Amino acid sequence: MHFERGALALVGAFVSVLIVVAMFSPPQDGTASPRASIGMAEPLILTGGLAPYQVTSTPIPAIESAEALDDFDVAAGPVGSSAKTLHKTFGRLGYHLESIKSGDNLVPRVFLSSLPEDMALVPENNQRKAIFFQAMLPLVLQVNEEILADRRRLWKMRYQTGLGETPDAADRLWLRVMTERYKVKAGDISALISRIDIIPPSLALAQAAEESGWGTSRFAKEGNAMFGQWTFSSSAGLTPAKRDEGKNHKVRAFDSLIDSVRAYTMNLNNHRAYKGFREARQAIRRAGGDLDGRRLAGTLTKYSERGQAYVTALRGLIDYNALSPLDGARLDGNPPGEQTASVI
Repeated sequence: MHFERGALALVGAFVSVLIVVAMFSPPQDGTASPRASIGMAEPLILTGGLAPYQVTSTPIPAIESAEALDDFDVAAGPVGSSAKTLHKTFGRLGYHLESIKSGDNLVPRVFLSSLPEDMALVPENNQRKAIFFQAMLPLVLQVNEEILADRRRLWKMRYQTGLGETPDAADRLWLRVMTERYKVKAGDISALISRIDIIPPSLALAQAAEESGWGTSRFAKEGNAMFGQWTFSSSAGLTPAKRDEGKNHKVRAFDSLIDSVRAYTMNLNNHRAYKGFREARQAIRRAGGDLDGRRLAGTLTKYSERGQAYVTALRGLIDYNALSPLDGARLDGNPPGEQTASVI
């Protein structure tokens, strides 16, 4: 009873305070017009509501006028999901490849769940390629950030064990999961470090362009399959129209583009066919050099049945489109808890 009386008295006092405040500061007549603004805090999500894990809340350029939003819908992405509208949106964000390559700007956190279906209808070849690279680059950088977070955690554990310290229970459980995922001996941190590492953006972009026909292939449009990965599952994947007789593989399909990028990086970091790629990458690390997509492309003769001709095609794409400077590209803002984008 005493509690109920006390609670009622407290509520009464609160109401009295509100009345006094209203007397001295009455609310203004009318309502304020809402101001259209695309956030200074959240990543911009386009076409389908992609929400990659560990996406950081960092600023992107704001679109502050209603006129600037005529062709844009935050929830659904560019109206009609056309390549033309996407190109205009990138322009309004100040997202241009040349400024990224020169190091003048960072890459905005703009993530697409799928490419526009009319990519093949873009009349200008250079514009179509630019849209493709602009769409894929943030996804590649996002996945690389996720990989780097795991890599830093591994180095921290290696440092702890080197000092004779025992990692906590959460880290030990995480390490067990990683060893199973990457198929290395339990507790072998060194083996994990050689596998858990980034893919240079120039290489990832060149392979995506080569394998998906610049985003125009049936596999890219129907299954977000950007890297031509095979699957032998009877239910998952898309059947190639010209599959050789006697073969039963399919092209693996994905719910979103970032799932395709994650699977691609796992493939290079884990499959036995790309051991040479990982060894070359680790050698560059040990020498203190920067990872070079063009150089590492030379290790991927087993990625395609075309062998060396495939490597030549990748290097041609990297050179002709001047992709190598993108190996130094970074997303706008730092990953959670990180002050720099340095690579261990």
